Amino acid sequence: MRDSAWAKRRFVDAVAAGGDVALDELALLLPAAIGFVSRVDLVGGLTKLDELAADVTSPTIDGVCRSLFRGDRALVGHRDDYYDPRNSFIEDVLATRKGIPISLSVIAMEVGRRVGVDLVGVGMPGHFLIAERPIHGLVPETFADPFHGGRIMDASGCARLFAEMLGAAQRFDVRFLAATPAMSIVERMLNNLKAVYLRNGDTARLQGVMALRAAFPGLGRAERDEFRRLMAPYN
Repeated sequence: MRDSAWAKRRFVDAVAAGGDVALDELALLLPAAIGFVSRVDLVGGLTKLDELAADVTSPTIDGVCRSLFRGDRALVGHRDDYYDPRNSFIEDVLATRKGIPISLSVIAMEVGRRVGVDLVGVGMPGHFLIAERPIHGLVPETFADPFHGGRIMDASGCARLFAEMLGAAQRFDVRFLAATPAMSIVERMLNNLKAVYLRNGDTARLQGVMALRAAFPGLGRAERDEFRRLMAPYN
């Protein structure tokens, strides 16, 4: 077990370096790095993902989804309390078996990586998905929706989901389905937490989130200025 100061340093150093990041590690560090919890068991969290991977019997996108999102012990979308910050924390999601689209997707991606299934995140507006990494071009061909039982879809199915989520008046663009880099996934997780803590007025956790966002290359001063603006009503 390591303390929150260590978690924050490790998180900040990883994202400040840029490039590829260890998505499973950063996701597990997140609650301690923002000060939501005081300690993190990184090795224990990674071991839990290893154990989930050991239960996958078919190394395909459907096999990963079948193992994680279907059956009596399935991980499911947390509809009852969507804005609970714990829905963004991998260890809590694994404990409660409930999460939001991006946290469920990160689990699926990291379990897939462990069994040789190359899955990418897809940051479609309004809903986060996973997909098989495309062999040609930027847009995958086969997608899955971890929040809704890991159902398998093609691009047309994603377009229908987009319309269901955002309304038929919103125009769908196939470029919404391009793979999202790991660094951008971490940033989106922080954005979700920022919205949650603004919603519930938790300024201490919001400061922790903004400090991590400021570590991303090119965001430092802008994040500090935004934090001061967000804090003005509380001063």
